[in-house]
Amino acid sequence: MTELEAKATRQAAVIYTGISLGMALFFLALTFLTGKTYTPVARVGGAVWVFILTMIVTMPIVIPAVKNRVMG
Repeated sequence: MTELEAKATRQAAVIYTGISLGMALFFLALTFLTGKTYTPVARVGGAVWVFILTMIVTMPIVIPAVKNRVMG
């Protein structure tokens, strides 16, 4: 792996991890704002689930886009 590819990989990881964390925090905010009483286990479990699913969806989208932008 060249230095340029490693840079692109690190940038992509930061981007899709940030998106996933943002969505998980958005999920947590929604559970508090709806006014319904969710258990802490349901909130944390749902946030983890949203984080994992968002990672699965965003990784194959973000990685090629960042590599194309960084490498040429």
